[in-house]
Amino acid sequence: MSNKMDSEQRRKRKQQQQYLIGRHQILNLPSPKSLFLSFLFIFLIFLFLNRFSLIYFFNNHSFTFHPSTLSLHYSSKSKSILDPQTTTTTTTLQHRILFPDYLLLFLTGHHPKPNEVECVYYNNGSATGSTEPSLDVIEVQPVLSTDQYDEFRSIARCPFPKNMSTAATVDIRRRGEMGCRDLNQIAKKTQSWDKVAYEATLDGDTVVVFVKGLNLRPHKISDPITFWCHFGLKGFNKEGAFMLTTKAVSVAQEVVRCLLPHSIRKNPVMARGIRVTVSHMAGNVRHPVRMLVPSVAKVSNPSESVKRKNGGKYELCVCTMVWNQASALREWIMYHAWLGVERWFIYDNNSEDDIESVINDLDVQGYNVSRQAWPWIKTQEAGFSHCALRAREECKWVGFFDVDEFFYFRNEFRDHLAQGGGVPGENSLRLMVANLSSSSSIAEIRTACHSFGPSGLMLPPKQGVTIGYTCRLQSPERHKSIVRPDLLDISLLNVVHHFELREGLKSIDMPERNVVINHYKYQVWENFKAKFFRRVATYVVDWQKDQNKGSKDRAPGLGTEAIEPPNWRLQFCEVWDTGLKNVLVSNFADSATGLMPWERS
Repeated sequence: MSNKMDSEQRRKRKQQQQYLIGRHQILNLPSPKSLFLSFLFIFLIFLFLNRFSLIYFFNNHSFTFHPSTLSLHYSSKSKSILDPQTTTTTTTLQHRILFPDYLLLFLTGHHPKPNEVECVYYNNGSATGSTEPSLDVIEVQPVLSTDQYDEFRSIARCPFPKNMSTAATVDIRRRGEMGCRDLNQIAKKTQSWDKVAYEATLDGDTVVVFVKGLNLRPHKISDPITFWCHFGLKGFNKEGAFMLTTKAVSVAQEVVRCLLPHSIRKNPVMARGIRVTVSHMAGNVRHPVRMLVPSVAKVSNPSESVKRKNGGKYELCVCTMVWNQASALREWIMYHAWLGVERWFIYDNNSEDDIESVINDLDVQGYNVSRQAWPWIKTQEAGFSHCALRAREECKWVGFFDVDEFFYFRNEFRDHLAQGGGVPGENSLRLMVANLSSSSSIAEIRTACHSFGPSGLMLPPKQGVTIGYTCRLQSPERHKSIVRPDLLDISLLNVVHHFELREGLKSIDMPERNVVINHYKYQVWENFKAKFFRRVATYVVDWQKDQNKGSKDRAPGLGTEAIEPPNWRLQFCEVWDTGLKNVLVSNFADSATGLMPWERS
């Protein structure tokens, strides 16, 4: 009896199991194991798409938040301005920045050449009280220049006529094309250069952000406690936006350094191309307000620059910033290459004199020259900080001096001539820095500058400044520096002539009897007057402004207008100094034609 009951119960349980299995198949329900694997797969896909976890910006903050206008951070989709039939030539307007004399447009996609596009000026409906932007074209002008800015974007510069209202909107289109682009594209707000985060660079587990308009103390390191960096893929000004937020660890002048977010610190390459900006505290103690700075900055990685094939670093590199100095580059680079400079970083500050062609020619000739488009006006100090980061991966020492400044080794040249030896001075500059590379305390070498005047000339010297200008002031003026980029203070603070070094390190002044810099500062008026229209240093007042007339940056006695003073050609002449000229003419001039190497090239 008992066995019969057990058999019946087993039969019923089997029927129930078959029923449940059949129902499970009908409903197509996954097993718990399948559910877990599916959930895990979706979670991994989510992490992959986001690349890093996001945190809410306002988390654990008790201050009031007032975002600045950031509408040009992210562009909507737009039509191609070059070839609407193909995607390979699509160019999208991403940002628009107003400078005093022109507008800078940031573009993504196809990099247009200047002869492909033109600048188009539209009425802005908001200026007339309209709620919709107007599409009326009021003017068309040639683009000033286009350039490849970084691995993500290109730039175009459009003139901004003085008689045009700042309410006008500027865009670019294919030359000769009629019509306009997407309405939302044209309606984008133009950002002012007065305050904007304009560049960002990875450095180890930190990011260095370059910001205009913080109005911090010049030549001083500031307290970073009130500064933060913010990272995100969406617009920062959107209500309820999520973003990564980190604290600043160093702030000086226009440079803010912040830690990378924890989620990407172990793999910094993930930060490449993401957007970043800076915020700082404003208002009073009772009602602090955190102000978010508008930004066009995307994180780049200078460590990806090409190194030497043997894997080592160059002993000596040089960085400079130029504006319309193409005619001076050959003499400057060829001469200093003879002294031992191995690598050149040229930061081009909106030149319009075919400097790119000159640099390409020099590079083809083996001088190892690269050009960095640097459209940011009056940012020389920030540009040098940027170059120090970029060059650190390739160079042991980096010199920061201008294209009218030439190192002159007096004793080296004089001793060779007296001994009847070969050509004097070869690699003198590289040997000078190499002798100090093993020092554990010296991180900067300073060399005094002697300023030369017009030397009686009326026209620019055909054979170059080193041959033509031979009369100078008696006493030196200022100095220029060669630094160890890996030993600079994390603030990257500099005053153009020298950098802030890490604690415990020092600079060394080279004896004038051994080496000086011939600074061909006061050239013929035709060249010199350009200084009235452009001063690249951040804290140097433009000469057309009636300020700081006693500054050493100005020529003594000059006013605010580019008017040639009487007897200009005879000024700044106290000592005739033909030392460098004699060496160069004796050893480098062509025996048949008398031409110098930079003339022949």
